[in-house]
Amino acid sequence: MAVDWIGFGYAAAVALGGFMGYKRKGSVMSLIAGLLFGSLSAFGAYRLSIDPRDVKVSLVASLVLSVVMGMRYKKSGKLMPAGIMTGLSVLMVLRVVLLLL
Repeated sequence: MAVDWIGFGYAAAVALGGFMGYKRKGSVMSLIAGLLFGSLSAFGAYRLSIDPRDVKVSLVASLVLSVVMGMRYKKSGKLMPAGIMTGLSVLMVLRVVLLLL
């Protein structure tokens, strides 16, 4: 049973991003979304640590974040935070899909 350190790191980055959105802009929605998706991603990493084929939670969380943050990046054109989170989420989706192959 190998620990999914990359998945846990991604989850921490998502949660930290939500917290930073709250701290800098006072956005309660960023805090809620960051904690929600960070928790989902951490749970997905935990599930992957137990069973490398159990990718459902990780895939859904990172896929939803990549779409939502991708739309925000397209609308704002700002690399920080939307572009960074889009890139991280897309990489996480690719990683999880490759685990299935």
